[in-house]
Amino acid sequence: MNSKRPVNLDLSTIKLPLSALTSITHRITGVIMFVGLIFMFWAFQVSLSSPQGFETVKTLLQENFLAKFVLWGLLSALAYHCVAGIKHLIMDLDIGVTLEGGHKMAQAVVVISAILILLAGIWVW
Repeated sequence: MNSKRPVNLDLSTIKLPLSALTSITHRITGVIMFVGLIFMFWAFQVSLSSPQGFETVKTLLQENFLAKFVLWGLLSALAYHCVAGIKHLIMDLDIGVTLEGGHKMAQAVVVISAILILLAGIWVW
């Protein structure tokens, strides 16, 4: 098959719509949460092993900047993933499936997620 269609291999020149970016970010946050389970399971296992283990995890999360940053990142990924997932469930009900509706819902996902991420940051720190 000889196609005369142009091929654009420079990904930096492709401008994706906001709905596509929110969908890609939804997938990325799913991967972040999956990888973050390693940290969460470790902390959970140590905290339940003994009273000293609980104190170790508590101290780590109160005093270590990196641990707080990882926790905030996981909470941020969870918040975004949940909001985007709710958007997908709403769209499964045939609400906002038009081009304009998809763009407005993508804007809502970004705004609501930004608020939740800011609140998670305030809670962690």
